[in-house]
Amino acid sequence: DENAISLETAGFLLLVIGNKGLYCAHHTCSCAHRCYVDDKVSRVAWLNRSNIIFAGQDKWSLDPRVDLVTKGQLEYSLRIQKVDVYDEGSYTCSIQTKQKPKTSHVYLIVQVPANIYKVSEDIIVNEGSNVTLTCLASGRPDPAITWRLLNPSGKRFSEPLDGEEYLDIIGIMRNQAGRYECKASNDVATPDVKYVNVVVNYPPTIQKTQSSETPVGRLGMLQCDANAVPKPEFEWYRDEKRMTNTQSINIQILGTTTILVFTNVSEEDYGNYTCVATNRLGIQNASVFLYSEYNPFFFFFFLFLIII
Repeated sequence: DENAISLETAGFLLLVIGNKGLYCAHHTCSCAHRCYVDDKVSRVAWLNRSNIIFAGQDKWSLDPRVDLVTKGQLEYSLRIQKVDVYDEGSYTCSIQTKQKPKTSHVYLIVQVPANIYKVSEDIIVNEGSNVTLTCLASGRPDPAITWRLLNPSGKRFSEPLDGEEYLDIIGIMRNQAGRYECKASNDVATPDVKYVNVVVNYPPTIQKTQSSETPVGRLGMLQCDANAVPKPEFEWYRDEKRMTNTQSINIQILGTTTILVFTNVSEEDYGNYTCVATNRLGIQNASVFLYSEYNPFFFFFFLFLIII
């Protein structure tokens, strides 16, 4: 068929009939516009738009990527190597015969895989701040951009977020911290994916305290757990006095947990202790109690807490 145009690229052959268009799926591929003639042809030429590329065997184009493919006298095909987006457009094979001129037209459409060329750097912000994440991508056709927030294991746990090139997060909260995935896709090749890590700072919140009922002479432990970013620093107080390590008292800090250890509880150790968690964004404290099961004060104090 004189209107049959084939494209050879990436190991496959794409045959396009008539004027539906010729697709090059990779901007570095090579393509050949096939044009078949018979022995009655007196003149033949290839044109791109109105510019002559070849007239007969004479090359008019200065582009070194363009050449002719001829297999005998009946084929007059144009080959473009390392196809670029600027090659997109209409190509015409013009044939002059003794009867009348004939033309074969093809429109080359160059597709380029999505490529993310700019993405936000990893950021650290304070809770309540407004955040804008950027993800810019190129491709032909224009790629669609989607955002997701990933959970710590790397799996998606949210629906696509509202945002394309720019993802706006108003008043960011601590549960919105994590790894954000930007995906650009246009169905030409595998989507391009980039990631942005967002750290949200927030003041300490004491999540759990554990008092201790410990007899005299036994090992007693008071515990305090707090969440914060940056990681909280801990202090222990009794009344207004800050506690320090002694022979009978040891302060342990294990990440976001602190434990006040009494190696040998005495009567003087019973009482109210204050756990204080701080970071540069704030402070929070909580009361923790070391008591004896025979101490009536703590019995009525805890009964009071239960009632209220």
